[in-house]
Amino acid sequence: MKQINISKDIISLSDFKNKASKMLQSVQTSHRPLVITQNGKAAAVLVSPSDFDHLTEQVRFIDAVQKGLDDVQHGRIISDEELDNEV
Repeated sequence: MKQINISKDIISLSDFKNKASKMLQSVQTSHRPLVITQNGKAAAVLVSPSDFDHLTEQVRFIDAVQKGLDDVQHGRIISDEELDNEV
């Protein structure tokens, strides 16, 4: 996913409603998120399905690494020998 282009990637809800098809196409081809505002404040961020999948995959990976590090820190590990015996 690319970074937001402030001049192009922030749009009001009313403009989004009028140009929804074009905006959906743009998000999918540009791979830049689209910030949708309501009453002058950010209300939603639209990303392509592939970018969403990538983001959630990254979050799951980081969570798994953090859990592994927590296990090591709290001594919840087994030796290679113990693993061999389990298998």
